[in-house]
Amino acid sequence: MRRYLDGERAAGDELVNRYHRSVYNVALRMLGNVQDAEDVSQTTFGNAFAALDTYDPQYRFFSWIYRMTFNESLNTLKRRRNVVSLDGGFDLPAADGASDSGAEAEDRVGRALLDLKPDDRAVVVLKHFVSFSYEEISDVLGVPVRTVKSRLFTARERLRQSLLVARA
Repeated sequence: MRRYLDGERAAGDELVNRYHRSVYNVALRMLGNVQDAEDVSQTTFGNAFAALDTYDPQYRFFSWIYRMTFNESLNTLKRRRNVVSLDGGFDLPAADGASDSGAEAEDRVGRALLDLKPDDRAVVVLKHFVSFSYEEISDVLGVPVRTVKSRLFTARERLRQSLLVARA
C-alpha cells in the first residue's frame, strides 16, 4: 500500500492479486451468490482505490478492505432479499449418522448461514471461513473483542439450532 501511495501503480495490481481471493470469499459467504460476490469484489476494490485518502496506514490494509467488503455486502443484501446457497465445502454429519454428500452438507450449511442476521453471519464467516483471530475480527467490524466473542457465541448457537431444525 505504501508503494502504491508513493506513486508506484504496479503495486496496486499486487494489492488486488494478494487480496482478491479473500475479498471474494468473504463476499461469497456473506451473500451466497457467485455473481453478487464478483460484483462486490469489483466494487470494493474500486471504492478502495477511490478512497485512498481515507486510508490510515497505522491500520492493516486487510482490515480496511475487509470492512469495505462487509459494508458493500450488507448494501447488496439490503437491495435484494432472495438468496441462493453458498459454494464451497463444509463437512457436517447427516441426521441419521450417514454422511451427506458434499453438496447436501454445503447446501444445508449455506442455507443456515444465510438465515443468520448479517452481524452474526459476519463473525462466523470471518472466524470459520477466513480464520481470523478475535482481534482481527474486531478490527474489521469495528467492535470490541468482547462483542466479537459474544456475537460469535450467539451466532454459533443460532446456526446450530437452524441446522437441527433443518435435519428434522
